[in-house]
Amino acid sequence: QVQLVESGGGLVQAGGSLRLSCAASGRISSSYAGWFRQAPGKEREFVATISWISGTTLYADSVKGRFTVSRDNAKNTVYLQMNSLQPEDTALYYCAAGGWGTSESRYAYWGQGTQVTVSS
Repeated sequence: QVQLVESGGGLVQAGGSLRLSCAASGRISSSYAGWFRQAPGKEREFVATISWISGTTLYADSVKGRFTVSRDNAKNTVYLQMNSLQPEDTALYYCAAGGWGTSESRYAYWGQGTQVTVSS
């Protein structure tokens, strides 16, 4: 059974940065790991994804150029570096694994989420 544990969320002022981490237990190295987020009153949306094997990445247009997803295979950990944060980035951020692509339905495993709040 795969378990994902996110950390690194918090409160930051607009223009600031945060780095989220997602530590995975279990064997998921043959697929992608992704980040999604859900703002209050909105549906969960895709943020970024990365291949454990090749490091290939894909980003939502709303975060491209500001967020960077990376992974450390030795630590079974995925990161999301978030720069130039804006109030509209405020959301509960989820790590997902065991899948691929931009649709949440394609991922088998989910973390519990970590809150990111950006003040103006």
